[in-house]
Amino acid sequence: MDPPPQPPAPSYASPNPPTSSSSYTQSYPSSYTKFNTALNAGLLNPMSPPPLPLDKTRSSPTLFDMMANEQDYQPRAAAAAPVPPHPQPHHPLAPARSVDRQAMLQDRVAELIGSCSPGNQFNDAASSDVRLTLTSRDGLSLALCVHRHILVAHSRFFAAKLSDRWSKQQRSLPHIVEISDCDDVEVYVETLRLMYCKDLRRRLMREDVAKVLGILKVSAAIVFDAGVLSCLEYLEAAPWAEDDDEKVAALLTQLHLENSGAGEVLKRVSLELTPALVTEEVDTGPNCNATSNAGGGEEVLVRLLQVVLEGKDEKARREMKGLVSKMLRENSTSRGGAIGGDLRKESLYSACNGCLTLLHEQFVRAAGGDQSEVAQIARQADNLHWMLDILVERQIAEDFLRTWAMQSELAEIHGKVPAIHRYEVSRVTARLFVGVGKGQILVSKEARSQLLSTWLEPFYEDFGWMRRACKGLDRHLIEDGLSNTILTLPLATQQEILLAWFNRFLNSGEDCPNIQRGFEVWWRRAFWKRTAEPEQPPRLRITAICENS
Repeated sequence: MDPPPQPPAPSYASPNPPTSSSSYTQSYPSSYTKFNTALNAGLLNPMSPPPLPLDKTRSSPTLFDMMANEQDYQPRAAAAAPVPPHPQPHHPLAPARSVDRQAMLQDRVAELIGSCSPGNQFNDAASSDVRLTLTSRDGLSLALCVHRHILVAHSRFFAAKLSDRWSKQQRSLPHIVEISDCDDVEVYVETLRLMYCKDLRRRLMREDVAKVLGILKVSAAIVFDAGVLSCLEYLEAAPWAEDDDEKVAALLTQLHLENSGAGEVLKRVSLELTPALVTEEVDTGPNCNATSNAGGGEEVLVRLLQVVLEGKDEKARREMKGLVSKMLRENSTSRGGAIGGDLRKESLYSACNGCLTLLHEQFVRAAGGDQSEVAQIARQADNLHWMLDILVERQIAEDFLRTWAMQSELAEIHGKVPAIHRYEVSRVTARLFVGVGKGQILVSKEARSQLLSTWLEPFYEDFGWMRRACKGLDRHLIEDGLSNTILTLPLATQQEILLAWFNRFLNSGEDCPNIQRGFEVWWRRAFWKRTAEPEQPPRLRITAICENS
């Protein structure tokens, strides 16, 4: 006899059916035993879910049960079936976007019209006799109600197009006029609105430079002379951002408004050249092939240099030296490789020679006992150090090194001046050592030897003061520069200088530069490599290969 058919399994109400009976052991502890007994007796389908709890008044576990069985509930929540995402809204296509842009344009024009003063007839449909349609290149269109007599009175373009003869040919009012391919419809509306204003300059004061440039372009196109003049007056008087310089200059050059006063505006961004200020080639010798713009560029830069060199306030001098150096660097870069940009080599060396002359005079006076102007020594030495930085950056410092190496009189009286006033002079020597050691200054062997012969001893004497008094002094940079400068000389000269340094360093310690690295290189050059056994050349083994005949 066949067993009775099993009842169909009930469907699950929960989206997360259990995978085994063991997962219900903790969730439904009160009914698990009865469920297991019924299952073993064959009364339930093995695929059926467990029965509901006996307590039918509560369809969900209490907060206490959930807290007690937290680990069992977390996996269920994690295994919850993902909720299908909501369908994305359908984005409007290009025509819808065009409608939005058209609506935005209408709103902006409505704001412009709403800002007109009471009694202003701009876009007044009741009194207008011309319906002007403006169409942009991207398809936006706008219709305005304007007056023929106002357009004709202010614009020579409209005076030619809307002449009396043309007006008599029109059979009905308002006259229909259309202007297509406008760059910016909104700016065109702004320009037309200015024709209805009594004080154009006052109206333009509310706009920025970009908007005024747009109005100027439209005014020039429709020959709205009052609008052009008002825009130029605004641009001449209003402050600009630096980013606007090129925009203003480019537009004014493009529109050719020289007779309307554009030249006054362009004076803010360019220098006028008079017939006397011509560009000429200057013969500066084999070391400098520069083009001198005899105009204001070099003259202004030389004047700035002199003002900085003669300044009295040290803090202001430091700030302005940084500013002028930056300006010279940018000017040199923008000139495409010309030495120093507008500033010629002769102008720089003229300033250097003036500082060196003053330094020599003050040194002689201080060495003779006159201490009244002794502070000028440090100032002129600082000026020379700054000028040397400029020369090194432009790779024209070779003549400075030769001149400094020949200052034997200055070096002889160096020890007669108190170290507190003279140590700045040794900073100039240190900068030359760094320049030679880094390959920034390339001079002959004789010039390098003369530099060390004249200034090495004064440099040793001032090194302790430099180390203690100069803020931000890079001692290791100077020591490496001195080592490399010495190592560029013949080996015998290296030995003489480095043995003298060895003795001084042992007696002075920290007050003497540590050029041990250079000493080691000299030692290896002079003795280690010479006494080392020469390497045997590799033996070549030649094997004859005979072909079997």
